[in-house]
Parts: sequence; structure tokens; C-alpha cells
Amino acid sequence: MKSLVATVLMACSAVGLAWADAQAPSAEVAAKGMSVSEEIKQIERDWADAMTSGNLDKVAQIVGDDWMGISYDGSRASKQKLLADVRAGQDKAESIEIGPMEVKVLGSVAIVQGSDTEKSTMNGKDTSGKWVWMDVFVKRHGRWVAVRSQSAMIK
Repeated sequence: MKSLVATVLMACSAVGLAWADAQAPSAEVAAKGMSVSEEIKQIERDWADAMTSGNLDKVAQIVGDDWMGISYDGSRASKQKLLADVRAGQDKAESIEIGPMEVKVLGSVAIVQGSDTEKSTMNGKDTSGKWVWMDVFVKRHGRWVAVRSQSAMIK
């Protein structure tokens, strides 16, 4: 009986530690005094900067290997397709001005709703204008990565 209680307590402790890790910002972010919500917003800004500068290494760090995005026209893109399209010049972001963002943190998952105004092309087509979007992040191995995205143009 004591071993069963000990096993249950150890399992509860492990779950509690995993939850606490997901709630805690990274050491770098904690040193800057940022909350998890602020950390996620900074990642969004870093992602926009990486897209405008063509920093594919940074985009690859932010976007998880299992990332899937749905664009305004219903097309889907994997991480590999996103990186290949940016590398080939099919998708370009000349400028992205991030608007207000709302972040909802649910343990090791964070959902971000936001907007931006951008000068961009997708598949060679001008996609400049105002956008709204939602990104889903998961905390893995101590850092947040995007796993799902969806965007829509505002006409």
C-alpha cells in the first residue's frame, strides 16, 4: 500500500513539475522580468523580423517541425514548405507592423490572436494589407515553438 501511495505521489510531483516548467519563462526572459505572455509576444515580433530579414534559421527555430499553417486562401503549408517558399522568393515580407496581440496560456500551450499590417507577396501575388491571425505555441524542452497558424486578410 505504501508503495502505491509513493508511486501516486511521485507521479503527481512529476506532473506538477512539468506544469510549473511550462508556466515559467526561460532564464533569459526571467532575467528581463518578462511574463510568459510577454515572452510569446516577443517571439511573435522575432518571427516577423525574421520573415522580413529572410533569417530562415530564426524562422526554423520558432516554427516546430510539426508546424502547419492555413493561409487566407485555404492553402496549407508545412514548415518545410514555408522555408522553401521563403528561400525561393515565392513568399516575401518587405515589412510587417505587428498590431495588438492577446495571449492565452493554458499550461504548456499558448494561443495568440493578433493582427498586422504588411507589405508582402505570397506565391508571387501581392498580399499587402491588414491581416488577422492566430498562432498556437507549445513549450518543448524549455522553449516555446509554434505548431499551428491560421491567417485571414481584412478587406
